[in-house]
Amino acid sequence: MSNAPRRAALAFILVTLLLDTRGLGLIIPVVPRLIGSFVHDDLETASHYYGALVSLFAVMQFIFAPVLGALSDRFGRRPIIFLSLCGYAIANLASGLAPSLFWLFAGRVVAGITAASFSAANAYIADVTPPNERAKAYGIMGAVFGLGFILGPALGGLLGDVGLRVPFFVVAALNTLNLVYGIFVLPESVAPENRRAFSLARANAIGSLRALGRHRIVLGLSGTMLCSFLAQWILQAVWTLYTQARYDWSLRMVGISFMVVGFAMAIVQGGLVRVVVPRMGEPRALVLGLSMNIVGNVLFGLADRGWLLLSFLPVVALGGLAAPAVQAILTREVPASEQGELQGAQSSLQGLAAIVGPLIGTYLLARFGPQTATIHLPGAPFFAAAAINIVGLALAVRLFRSRVSSTA
Repeated sequence: MSNAPRRAALAFILVTLLLDTRGLGLIIPVVPRLIGSFVHDDLETASHYYGALVSLFAVMQFIFAPVLGALSDRFGRRPIIFLSLCGYAIANLASGLAPSLFWLFAGRVVAGITAASFSAANAYIADVTPPNERAKAYGIMGAVFGLGFILGPALGGLLGDVGLRVPFFVVAALNTLNLVYGIFVLPESVAPENRRAFSLARANAIGSLRALGRHRIVLGLSGTMLCSFLAQWILQAVWTLYTQARYDWSLRMVGISFMVVGFAMAIVQGGLVRVVVPRMGEPRALVLGLSMNIVGNVLFGLADRGWLLLSFLPVVALGGLAAPAVQAILTREVPASEQGELQGAQSSLQGLAAIVGPLIGTYLLARFGPQTATIHLPGAPFFAAAAINIVGLALAVRLFRSRVSSTA
């Protein structure tokens, strides 16, 4: 691929990530409130339904992401990305029109089935970027992800004040426009000689996870990734409910908090990654990022004022050093013909974490959050996230030490 088409392709991938992330950000502030409108604003009931809704999306992703990843190795990234954009637009349109919880859940099923844009985009970056530049490239992707969280939740909070369903229609429209744009500018990145036959044995969720075992480093970091994903989903699942219940935040304030998170992520992954990772090396950057996530989640759980929670956000943002580092390590461990399968397997881990994590987080919030709870510990979900990250950090440190020992 020549420089001009490559730049156009990368620009489209970044725009896709920005719009997809902004789309997620648009609906995050309003989904708990929309669920509450169906259950008479009962916190405990809304918590359980919201956890189930997020987990249902994750179940679909867990089942279908490996299929779409394997299909992208067979037919290319381009059609899979377009399928994802189309499916996500339809899903959000259905959610916006939902007359009941059943239809809201049905919309998330469709969204989960077609949620391949992130994994296909990651594989696309690996296809067109030299190995020694991938940490920087994934850092830029992380910065775009953060920028989406700056724009999305803030706009979602504003649109949510106009109407709880308005953000869904906006997301559907943005994805449709992006699909039309991509048709004209996105070339295929998988050369015919790098394509591989589709195999259902590899494409199912269990098979894709088993395939990680073929590569020692990939297998070794899978436990760390799973722990990191679990902690992220616990935090994401409870954030809106937690801040509204404990600090009485409005939708606007929830949106602002996501904007602060996104701004901090953009600084770390768009700026610090390209400085820190080359100097420290990817393993040390991964360890530092996980450590910051642990400290940040503990501080979140201890914060008894809303302004304190906001002041601790930069600490957690430093955890963004971990993702580009681990992506760069993993993509070097597999050949070009298996990049889609690798990203599909990672999406399966993400889906597995998204099934379990929200259930853990919302259960802990419902169990320990209310003032009437026998043990009142509203920060319990964040303490759990910190503990899970400690396990992931221990696994990574053990892997890197054993690798150094075997090399010696």
